Amino acid sequence: MKRIMLKTGIILSLTFYVCSGWAFTVNDSLGQHKFVAPAQKVVTLNWGATEEVIELGVVPLGIADINGYQEWVVHPQLPQSQDVGSRSEPNLEVLYHLKPDLIIIGSGQKQLLSQLQSIAPVLYFDNFRKDHNNIQAIDASFIELARALGKEQQAIERLDRREKKIKQLSDQLHKKFGSHIPETTLIRFASESHVRVYGKNSTVEAALKKLGIKSALDIQPSQWGQVQRPITDLSKINNGIVLYVEPFQYEAKLKSMPLWRYLPFVQKHHVGPVGPVWTYGGSISIEYIAKAITHSLLNISY
Repeated sequence: MKRIMLKTGIILSLTFYVCSGWAFTVNDSLGQHKFVAPAQKVVTLNWGATEEVIELGVVPLGIADINGYQEWVVHPQLPQSQDVGSRSEPNLEVLYHLKPDLIIIGSGQKQLLSQLQSIAPVLYFDNFRKDHNNIQAIDASFIELARALGKEQQAIERLDRREKKIKQLSDQLHKKFGSHIPETTLIRFASESHVRVYGKNSTVEAALKKLGIKSALDIQPSQWGQVQRPITDLSKINNGIVLYVEPFQYEAKLKSMPLWRYLPFVQKHHVGPVGPVWTYGGSISIEYIAKAITHSLLNISY
């Protein structure tokens, strides 16, 4: 067992094995997998994995739901790749003809395992669970995924860059707000009357903490780090800031409704949009969330 501390203080435990006939092993949520050589032709059926593979400079052979990624995730931008169908029901015939040497899936996709394993080796990273620390799992799986691609050192360096970038963003916020950045809660609209509120065990909470921001609404840990609440529950936020993730197709209609207009933070204009970011993603999505939050807060009068 080898323990690595990044320059920013993140500690990762990396296990190395040398087995006759095998170059290295990779650990996922199912256990240990042996590899002869780094994977070259990779298919990602999970948007978090797609983000991370691209961040490592690898162009996926196939990606699930490209149109959805471009609308909801956006960053990092997708290279030219083959759309292999939806995340829940990928096109197995397309996958078979692509002949990948590795398929990567994530939380909520375990039911695909048996079918996918008949096509190629599969890595399954079940990072979002209520019974563990999601952020530790996400960062550890990024290193494991990178090892499968022969990009382990690049992943360690990218995590260091993430921490440095978020520190720069935090400095910008402190320059505007002083020593106490306003408490902030991030939401995603589920409908005109309900919102998903992000809290403990979410990538959003990780981004806020790294920026030095406390949440304006206490949300207990859950699998995805979020709970669905009536919009009226947001009335508990008096002095904090509420940011909402775009897109939301009924945004204009909602803003015209008394239900929204009479919320304390709305009346104080302590509310603003956040550009598309994927709040259920991988290690580097935390940086994109932090960047989007910072941009919004810098444009709010408080």
